[in-house]
Amino acid sequence: MKWNLPNILTLLRLLAAPGLAIMFLYFTRPYADWFALILFVSAAVTDWFDGYLARAWGQETKIGAMLDPIADKAMVVIALMILVGYSTEHWTPWLVLPATVILFREVFVSGLREYLGDTAGTLKVTKLAKWKTTTQMIAIAVLFSQGIFEHYLVMSSFGMDQTLIDGIMAGTVEDLNGLRWKLEGMIWSGRAGLWLLWIAAALTLVTGWDYLMKSMPHLKETQ
Repeated sequence: MKWNLPNILTLLRLLAAPGLAIMFLYFTRPYADWFALILFVSAAVTDWFDGYLARAWGQETKIGAMLDPIADKAMVVIALMILVGYSTEHWTPWLVLPATVILFREVFVSGLREYLGDTAGTLKVTKLAKWKTTTQMIAIAVLFSQGIFEHYLVMSSFGMDQTLIDGIMAGTVEDLNGLRWKLEGMIWSGRAGLWLLWIAAALTLVTGWDYLMKSMPHLKETQ
């Protein structure tokens, strides 16, 4: 492996993926959410820089081309696992379906590429697939932010139980310290993250279907 800067950034992004889960093993919330968000956003930024620098400096390598999509998939898969596992009961059902679609597609396309072997070049990353990855990254970052909003601004700062929060939102309990607008901000950030994740899931299906169609000529049985 050539230890140029683009490859080092890619390797660091790959190592950062399990680091997301480690944050939740060694830190309590909301600190785990903060550290995971910072780590995830930093890794997502390197995803743009390593490719840009490799092309600009003429340092594109086979190992870099191999590790780059693996690092992207590892970041997304582990982040989704964390979000589903640590989400509240209110958000979990809406997270599970798009997360399942994304995970299924990644496994399916990876299986296609492995089966096609030397002909896997027919499944080159498309512009739509890059938009899919970008949307996934943004959605996950927003959802991590929602977790910070929920556990830090609401629960940790005010120490309120869910019944009291529901009463404030319904207008049956007196609002304390302008808490309602903070709660609404938390809810809308969660909704924005979910909408983006559903959009990413739709793009995931489209790109997965595109890759399947491109691979069909290589999957036909010979007579």
